[in-house]
Amino acid sequence: MDDLRRIDLNLLLTLHALLTEKHVTRAALRLHKSQPAISHALAQLREIFGDPLLTRRGAGMVLTPRAHDLLEPLELALTQLNALLGAGAFDPRQAVRRFRVAMSDYAAHLVLPLLVKRLRDQAPNIDVDVCQASREAMLAQLVDGEIDLALGVFPDTASGIVAETLFEEHFVSVADTHSLPRRGKLSLANWLARPHVLVATRPDADNEIDAALAARGRRRRVALVLPHWRASTEVLTGTDMILTVASRTLDHVPRDQGLTRFMPPFELPPFAFQQAWHMRKETDSAHHWFRGVVMDCSRPLQDGVGK
Repeated sequence: MDDLRRIDLNLLLTLHALLTEKHVTRAALRLHKSQPAISHALAQLREIFGDPLLTRRGAGMVLTPRAHDLLEPLELALTQLNALLGAGAFDPRQAVRRFRVAMSDYAAHLVLPLLVKRLRDQAPNIDVDVCQASREAMLAQLVDGEIDLALGVFPDTASGIVAETLFEEHFVSVADTHSLPRRGKLSLANWLARPHVLVATRPDADNEIDAALAARGRRRRVALVLPHWRASTEVLTGTDMILTVASRTLDHVPRDQGLTRFMPPFELPPFAFQQAWHMRKETDSAHHWFRGVVMDCSRPLQDGVGK
């Protein structure tokens, strides 16, 4: 108890903001405080914990090993305290909160418009920061507390991560209509002979398509890697390239754009599109409510797999 007398709740909230933002100015903006006030609080926290907590590296700041060890128990303690003070009393219309969510533009296209409308209608003071990252980076960010929720495909989750299926998806291939045979189908040999487009945040990212080919001892030539779903279809026109993507990626593509969709000439099983979070958020009533809204906004996508 003597240790508790040395620190108050506001300092703990400041510590959490500093460790998650890794930036004094951003922590100040997040807490609606001045930068000098946060700098003063950081000096107090360094004295209390006997550790620098944040050290400068290049143009940014990084957590010390001690600070990294503090982050998870700190989030758990704050979450439990929040649950204790507000148990059963969460009111989305009165709540003031900011959620950090990682998703691709695929997820943003499908879920975000309805999610934003729902938040504006039901929780006008809840804000959302959206970022994009690879699935591996998303999981790491959840573990480190840098984001609150991730939307994506997570066949293998990290320790402490909970994943919930939002809807099922399947892969389709698409190519310029004039580059395909009259029936719009290709044999596996002809499919592999074509150059391919891959949508990924980085060229060496794991993906289900190349993994399925590798299991057959086959390999395709990826001629273009890009992180943008919408642009991935626009580059196909007038070329012999093939794009293989989740079916709903093509929802925005006009039928008269000159592209033909067809099933890949080898088995690619359906997959689950999920939302994932760290288990330390389980007792956070606001987080639980937010996940429920994301699930509700995904329900129209649960009727059938793609269009």
